[in-house]
Amino acid sequence: MIPATNLLAFVLASIILLVMPGPSVLFVIGRSIALGRKAGLLSVLGNTLGMLPLIGAVALGLGAIVTSSVIVFTTVKLVGAAYLVWLGVQAIRHRGASGAAIDVRTHPAWRLLLEGFTVGVSNPKTIAFFVAVLPQFVDYRAGALALQMLELGVVFAILALACDSVWALAAGTARAWFGSSPRRLSRLSATGGVMMIGLGGALALTGSKH
Repeated sequence: MIPATNLLAFVLASIILLVMPGPSVLFVIGRSIALGRKAGLLSVLGNTLGMLPLIGAVALGLGAIVTSSVIVFTTVKLVGAAYLVWLGVQAIRHRGASGAAIDVRTHPAWRLLLEGFTVGVSNPKTIAFFVAVLPQFVDYRAGALALQMLELGVVFAILALACDSVWALAAGTARAWFGSSPRRLSRLSATGGVMMIGLGGALALTGSKH
């Protein structure tokens, strides 16, 4: 078990990091603007579920291998970036297809969850974050370090789910407000797509391993 003082310090540090807009927040905002609140919330859930395999990998020591290997890190980064760009392009292409609500034929719940999961699990910066941060809050005297890091990772995932959901609701509400004008809504959806393309480009061009 994580000592209460360590856990409290980790929760406070995590909240500070999560309220600052980062790649996950920008992805959620882009999805919510492009597809609405429901899609945004499902993307948040999928993205959070995508963190869980990374948490397990870091706890087992596999995360350090990814962050220390230039080839593996770069490959994962480029795959994640390309997927974000593809999602952005799709949002722009279909910006006027679904009107104010999600078209369940082209955007079923399972697909939105899967897309969010893919973005979450293919984000190498999340792996690097867990590798760098989680060990700082474990109690080495208590042993069971892998279990402690799993606990901290799950706590972070729960906090991320809550914080990112707020962003999804806010961005989705803005989209709903624009829904009275199909032209404005189409432009807003395209803006969400551009945000995801920009995020994918930024992920591909930054955070290189040397």
